[in-house]
Amino acid sequence: MNLHDRKPHRLTATLAAGMFALASLPAMAIDAFTAQYQASALGMQGEGQMVIAPQSDNRWQYSLTVRNQLVDLSQKTVFDEQNGRLRPLSSSDSSRVLVKKKSVDTVYDWSKSQATWSGDIKPERAGPLKLQAGDMDALLVNLAIVRDVAAGKPLRYRMVENGRAKAMVYQVMGKENITVAGKSQEATKVSRTDGDKQMIVWIVPNMPVPARILQRENGQDSIDLTIKSWR
Repeated sequence: MNLHDRKPHRLTATLAAGMFALASLPAMAIDAFTAQYQASALGMQGEGQMVIAPQSDNRWQYSLTVRNQLVDLSQKTVFDEQNGRLRPLSSSDSSRVLVKKKSVDTVYDWSKSQATWSGDIKPERAGPLKLQAGDMDALLVNLAIVRDVAAGKPLRYRMVENGRAKAMVYQVMGKENITVAGKSQEATKVSRTDGDKQMIVWIVPNMPVPARILQRENGQDSIDLTIKSWR
């Protein structure tokens, strides 16, 4: 989901303080999929969905939506794969929480090694910001975590989003059973903490997306996505 960590209406996988090293993703085929989630946001139940759909010329679109009566969140990232790394090309991020709306678009120009932003973003955050090989956006971190857990690699990333580059590190917390489509599955549980915010992700073997993503703020659950089915 990569879940947005600053406010409950943003879903992103985000930073952890400290030094980091870029983890090269193992070469791995990308397949189209659709995953349905039970979602809880701002204490109200709703529905979530993650989709990867092929575009043209080795390009894919990865989308995430979360909706209930209070919240309507939508993220889309167009990406390709270069040298085993998932590389964002463009993204759009829109949210509605109660009556507050926000929309931000991002362009990742790898020919110039820079990212720029437009929409509801402060001028000083519009960029350009210099890109480094291996940089990802929030959604692609979701896929990177799945790949790197399977490969036993360090979960260390640099995420570029909203005019900033952020180091983030996840720690493996061990194994835990999780129910998927009525069946108990053993998942690897990973987490990272940034101040009063915590992100916890459960990875089930051979599942292309996280089985569960939980965002906590000030010790309280703010957003919780639990997979119901995928294909």
